Amino acid sequence: MKYLQDIGSYFLMIKRVFGSFTKTSVLKHLIFKEINDLIISSLGIVAFISFFVGGVVAIQTALNMDNPLIPKSLIGFATRQSVILEFAPTFISIIMAGKVGSFITSSIGSMRVTEQIDALEVMGINSLNYLVFPKIVALMFYPFVIVISMFLGILGGWVAGVYGGFSSSTAFISGLQDSFIPYQLFYAFFKTFVFAFILATVPSWQGYYMKGGALEVGRASTNSFVWTSVLIISANYIITQLLLS
Repeated sequence: MKYLQDIGSYFLMIKRVFGSFTKTSVLKHLIFKEINDLIISSLGIVAFISFFVGGVVAIQTALNMDNPLIPKSLIGFATRQSVILEFAPTFISIIMAGKVGSFITSSIGSMRVTEQIDALEVMGINSLNYLVFPKIVALMFYPFVIVISMFLGILGGWVAGVYGGFSSSTAFISGLQDSFIPYQLFYAFFKTFVFAFILATVPSWQGYYMKGGALEVGRASTNSFVWTSVLIISANYIITQLLLS
């Protein structure tokens, strides 16, 4: 029954988020603040991980090509497919669940503990719209982070493949261009928007409805990461079945 109550409270929260809106001038300021906190501040870790994981994908592909009849362009092809289809949208979203999700839960949870949310309600402000809506809007820019991740992942694969002596630049680029299907980009960005909504709402729900003190804020942050990751992986499976099968 607790799971049903949690699901119900989550969807009721979503309904209230889009209910009574805060003043536009206030929301505009909050949205820009959230873009800085959630998107801009995440670019460093995303760039670092993307570049080196792209390189690892290229190296592992090259080291498992024992047959001399297999063209070296396969390294570029495998790197492109791995990065665009799964690594950039899904793996980066799991990392963001830890970084961004924990930040959202702890910030809203701290406001709950210190009764700042109650103060907003007393002033007649829709606290869910004030706190959660700017985060949803900010994370709609999340696909730009994934574009950077895709570019740096493929760049990392090119650097590792060419300068590691596994492939020539011409062969790698030929593999990147081989059998490219634009629909796969639509699939990647469609699920990125779904993941962005999950990243914005599930941690907010965990923080908003938590009870207790500072210790419970830590527990809520842990639960936020776990459930956000579970929902991202589940959504990834469902979207893949619907759009690619």
